[in-house]
Amino acid sequence: MRDALGKCPVCGEHMEVTRLYCDHCNTVIEGNFTLCRFCRLSKEQKRFVETFIKCRGNIKEVEKDLGISYPTVRSKLDDVISALGYSVRHPGNQEQKKSVLDMFNRGEISYEEALKQLKEC
Repeated sequence: MRDALGKCPVCGEHMEVTRLYCDHCNTVIEGNFTLCRFCRLSKEQKRFVETFIKCRGNIKEVEKDLGISYPTVRSKLDDVISALGYSVRHPGNQEQKKSVLDMFNRGEISYEEALKQLKEC
């Protein structure tokens, strides 16, 4: 069975479900039904969300699991937040730098990784 398309492959707008069918009793329901917000995510975004949940939101674990850097995890998370229809708040550079330094102080990232992330702030 295939996933429902959340976005139109032609114009990119949101899709609606107009017919539901039960293959057990052959019941058919017709109408206009909206898809959940998660149905609108791309396959890549769904995989990211699944990994994020599996890792209980621990960005360090998401980094390891997906083999990507902290800024890439944040970027993918921002992308999902936006795709779900929420606004993405970007903390100021000072807050980002403090977060990187805190991770370094806790031994979560190496000196080289901290330098790299600080340059990206």
